[in-house]
Amino acid sequence: MKSKGLYGDFFLHFDILVMGLILIFLGAAVLIMNPSWLNLGFFCAGLIVFIFSEYLTHRFLFHLKPPKNRLFLHFLKRLHYDHHKYPNDLKLLFLPVWYSLPNFVVLAAIFYLFTANVISTAAFGMGLILMLLTYEWKHYVAHRPIKPLFGFGKWMKKTHQLHHFKNENYWYGVSNPIGDVLFGTLKDEKKVEMSQTAKDLEGKGGL
Repeated sequence: MKSKGLYGDFFLHFDILVMGLILIFLGAAVLIMNPSWLNLGFFCAGLIVFIFSEYLTHRFLFHLKPPKNRLFLHFLKRLHYDHHKYPNDLKLLFLPVWYSLPNFVVLAAIFYLFTANVISTAAFGMGLILMLLTYEWKHYVAHRPIKPLFGFGKWMKKTHQLHHFKNENYWYGVSNPIGDVLFGTLKDEKKVEMSQTAKDLEGKGGL
């Protein structure tokens, strides 16, 4: 993949542009139709839901033991296995829109079933996508020669590198450590042994 520059590689990436445009469209709809405190709450709910979705999908889907089904294996290789093998390969850094968009639609549809309100669902969807883009940026920074400005960002970059280069069974959080704290996968790096499969998720044995 031809580089567009350190920042252009992120902001001009197709998957980022698509999700960013959807965020702008949803934001415009909410601001024009019903910019209420209630919808601000639904927006925050979207942020929270994505935070947990990020952790759960990373830990329990992306790190599944290799399936015997060829199509499912190919799916996991593109989403995550190959990223562990080639962690700095630009074309493997981003979640493809064919994965992100259906997940967004499913979560938004579930929310709509409870509210039956299109604009409130749009506000919820804004939270989902904004947190997705935050995740993508944090992940991008973790693998590129970009120095975070603040201590928290530097720490998150370090923990993600530990996930890749020390032990893939810990430090699943990319944008935040909330899931790791709640579910016990945030560890002192000195107490974690070096994994032999951190760069080879396919080598963990099939299901």
